[in-house]
Amino acid sequence: MLIFSLPFLFVVLKARIQQLQSDVIVDVQHAKVQFVKASKSGTGASSGNSPKNVSGERTEVPKAGQTSCKGGGQTGKGGGKDASASKSRWMEKLSQEKKTKTKKLKQKLGLEDKPVKSSKGKLMLPGTSHKTISTKAGIKTASTAKKSKTLKNQEHTVAAAKQEHTMAAAPVAAANVPIRKAKGKGKALKEMAPELSEARNRSEELAELERKAEAKARELAEVEELERKLSQWAVSASPELVQDNSEARVYGDVQRSVRCYLEACVFCGDIDRAHHFLLSHHRMVSRRNLLNIGLYNIMMRVWAKKVINFELMSRVDIRQNIHIHVFIHQKHTRPCSIRVRPCCLFQRDLLAVQRLVWHKALVGALRESRMILSSGTQKAVKLSLYPYLCLLDEKDYVDIMIQSLSNLPPSGESLHILAKELGNRVHNKFCIRMKEHNQIVDKLSHIYNEYTELLAKDSKEFDVLPRERWWKLEAEHSSGPSLLGDETHWPHMVVVELGTYLVDLMVKHMKVNSDILNSAYDRKLIPVLYHMYTFRSNKQVGFIKPHPILTQMQQDAMDTTLTFDSYVMPMLCPPVPWTSAKFGAYLLTPTKMMRAVEGANQHEILLEKCQDADLHAVLDSLNQLGNTAWRINQPLLDIIISIFNDKGSEKLDVPPPNSEAPKIPRYNQQDSVTFTSAEKAHLKREVVNAKKKCSEMHSLRMDALYKLSIANHMRDEVFWFPHNMDFRGRTYPCPPYFNHLGSDVTRAVLVFAEGKPLGPGGLDWLKVHLVNLTGLKKRSSLAGRLEYANSIMDDILDSADNPLNGKKWWQNADEPWQTLACCMEIANAVRSPDPTHFISHFPVHQDGSCNGLQHYAALGRDVIGATSVNLIPCEVPQDVYSGVAQQVEEFRARDAEKGLKIAQVLEGFISRKVVKQTVMTVVYGVTRYGGRLQIEKRLKEIDDFPKEYVWDASHYLVHQVFSSLKEMFTGTREIQDWLTESARLIAKSGSTVEWVTPLGLPIIQPYHRSRTQMVRVNDTVKQKNAFPPNFIHSLDSTHMMLTALYCYSAGLTFVSVHDCFWTHAITVDTMNKVCREQFVALHSQPILQELSNFLLKKYCSGLLTLTLVPKPLLRCLGCVLRVVNLLEGEPSPPD
Repeated sequence: MLIFSLPFLFVVLKARIQQLQSDVIVDVQHAKVQFVKASKSGTGASSGNSPKNVSGERTEVPKAGQTSCKGGGQTGKGGGKDASASKSRWMEKLSQEKKTKTKKLKQKLGLEDKPVKSSKGKLMLPGTSHKTISTKAGIKTASTAKKSKTLKNQEHTVAAAKQEHTMAAAPVAAANVPIRKAKGKGKALKEMAPELSEARNRSEELAELERKAEAKARELAEVEELERKLSQWAVSASPELVQDNSEARVYGDVQRSVRCYLEACVFCGDIDRAHHFLLSHHRMVSRRNLLNIGLYNIMMRVWAKKVINFELMSRVDIRQNIHIHVFIHQKHTRPCSIRVRPCCLFQRDLLAVQRLVWHKALVGALRESRMILSSGTQKAVKLSLYPYLCLLDEKDYVDIMIQSLSNLPPSGESLHILAKELGNRVHNKFCIRMKEHNQIVDKLSHIYNEYTELLAKDSKEFDVLPRERWWKLEAEHSSGPSLLGDETHWPHMVVVELGTYLVDLMVKHMKVNSDILNSAYDRKLIPVLYHMYTFRSNKQVGFIKPHPILTQMQQDAMDTTLTFDSYVMPMLCPPVPWTSAKFGAYLLTPTKMMRAVEGANQHEILLEKCQDADLHAVLDSLNQLGNTAWRINQPLLDIIISIFNDKGSEKLDVPPPNSEAPKIPRYNQQDSVTFTSAEKAHLKREVVNAKKKCSEMHSLRMDALYKLSIANHMRDEVFWFPHNMDFRGRTYPCPPYFNHLGSDVTRAVLVFAEGKPLGPGGLDWLKVHLVNLTGLKKRSSLAGRLEYANSIMDDILDSADNPLNGKKWWQNADEPWQTLACCMEIANAVRSPDPTHFISHFPVHQDGSCNGLQHYAALGRDVIGATSVNLIPCEVPQDVYSGVAQQVEEFRARDAEKGLKIAQVLEGFISRKVVKQTVMTVVYGVTRYGGRLQIEKRLKEIDDFPKEYVWDASHYLVHQVFSSLKEMFTGTREIQDWLTESARLIAKSGSTVEWVTPLGLPIIQPYHRSRTQMVRVNDTVKQKNAFPPNFIHSLDSTHMMLTALYCYSAGLTFVSVHDCFWTHAITVDTMNKVCREQFVALHSQPILQELSNFLLKKYCSGLLTLTLVPKPLLRCLGCVLRVVNLLEGEPSPPD
């Protein structure tokens, strides 16, 4: 390997940095000429340390392609001796490149510099005539990060003309300043006596020259601007144009890949590889464009440490527990234990021994792979996986691979998904070690400890937001490394490529004897994983499937330990508050505030453009949701585990084990000769259906096992769920397996860690909540539901006392486990000495009435629709699903009288359940085809309905449901059509649909199609169809965030499951009041008009954009102004 000397590297880095930064830009004033040094992102070399120029010194104006750097540059006085004595070949090469490109561009435009006669009759080039340099001019910092070579040449020309004008106005001052010729080789011109007539002629000549120079400058500026837009070079200068350009996205990904590669090389100590890689990119002009100052700074920091022999005096002692071992059932310490057969112990030992064999084989294979990659002869500019395979210990990589093997389902997993999972695990471990290496962990521990102390002392008087508290503490500990760190998120392609490499090692080197389970088979080594192909959505995808021997070994072993990554578990301490889009949630594991669709990074660009103040409300709402503490409802968890161990119960949503799965039919090939083709086809369908059922049962069983295992592990703990959001602003807990957004079982075992007394009305709210969970009395008032609850108190108490051996009334509810939990809470409350003082931890829910239709009704000021979704006060709560079903029944009766056969068949079968799903999803963009499938599924669930009429009936009903909604919600369809048409035209123009929520959160739809591995284009269909539902989702999340913030200020415990809000029983009334007030406040804003204004400004302004956007889009967006005016004429819903 070629090793370059350190001084030579510094010369190369210095040359490249000076090329990336703007060259000297002349800031012209009437009385003096100043040199303004432009910096990139504030990292430009400062020239304040260079000695000031005094009158009479020679001051050179840099020529085109030459850089002037006073503080250590090429020609300044403060430069090093070596640099000033002789230019390196890199500096000469850069200067020559600039000259050549500038000359070609000017020739292309017909703007070549032509000789201009001076007042003495000698030929002089523009930009090289008499120059007066003011010695009092200060050094400024240009606002732009980079100027093109053409623009610099143009500015020198303008400066020359104005400098001559300065000389004409003040000839005496010019007499003492040395004058140079065009290339600095001629002698100084002789001093000329200032005569009045000569000065006047020269002034007129210079004025004409100045006008010509300014005209050239304008032309060059226009060409430069056009070239910049077409090439998409300056990403930061025009992000709104770049973010929709696939080439710009690819450019950003490649640049990020280079940065990650250098960071990986530096971290694993392979400095020579990083050095050689950077120089190889620098030598190639096409590759050099990928480099920026940040990439050079990585190497400069490394060499700076080596030069001064900098050694860290101490290392951080804190270690993150990367894995958490979760014990499903522990004997003698848990009320529920698993029955272990003697054969299971043998199989468990057999599997443990085999894992040791695999571990040894993978360590050897990984070590050999490293050696091969380290001595590879691939091109220096090509990214190698070698640095990424040296970031962790060999044992860490192997542990990650074996852990993924344990979690692999019997049906297999997509290669892409498995590779991404492995790559992300390596990245997360690397980020944690980087923080340890950079001493971020030590600083973070000090700040976090003080932060938790403040949280513990929180009271009504202490009303500072968590984000503000963290900011204050971080300011007090400003010294040391930044908590954000300088690690870069690995590009999706790097993550998948690394994961694929690890999967390949597993497939090649993890083997088992074929007779390990059955000695009758011949002994030979066979792979435990094999690669196959399958079709998904008409695309051929790679698939990794475990061998049946491995599946059988894992099932027989009945392992009692599950291993999870720490970031998929609830936190045992309060989350770090979100203070920016890049920092928050977990202490060490990197987490994004906004979840991304793989390969999409437009939302990151939008968030970076946002001012910090614009995101404060969003950040504070996420912090409020994450700061809610939880604990486990232990009595209920024990009941669920007992049913789980006892073959489960499909009725109660506890999946049965695989032993209860249907047997896969098997038949002898000899007997199949006598079968007809129809019988053979029937047998094949039975086999496929049986395998599908087994796969589904296994997935459900493992999902329940994960949830119950984590809940059992947390049974004695207080824990928290950090939150983030998707691209629409909808919030989600970060732990994926166990959280309050889960199924009925998961929600039932979760209660608030903080308890509050029920108060005077809390018990009544518990009873109303119980009736809501049963699904009964949907059309009854709150008083009617409370009366019903009091009438069934015997069943409630029996369910609490004898859940498995009593009347089992709770098992018939819509949400049986939450119903049982509520029965237990009511029983404990009514049996307490004073129910008003009973401390309740139970969350009471308040669910929205078809929340999407509520927002549409409010946007359209639709009184009839608003009444059906409870936006207008009524004596009894309205149920939009029952209302639609009733109207559809009226349509059916009318058609039945006319003799329509299918309407007659449907008599007595139209119910709330049949139409509910379609009504719920129609506001989220479901099509008639999708709605028909939903209704078809509901009809098939009705045993008495004739199956031969399912298709005709579903087709008829979906038409009637859409017609009913159109009559009930008059403004909804018009708003949906406007949103859809606007999105269609925007996507057709090549842009991506964007908008901003009323809370200031920027939204962009990440829907693209991959034409090749690197090129992604807009998915016009998805952009069009998804805009209306996504816009409503963003309004829904805005309302939830506003409610969360105001509940926090009122001292309430608040949690949301999208449009379902949770709080203590005593604070339900307060939360309801806040919820209604914020809904009215949200829709009192001109939401549609503000959206129209944003779209018009975003997509229909500017010369370049107007040529791309179709004229129908202008008309479509402009129509909303008239629509809004009409809608505003309708009366607003009362508070």
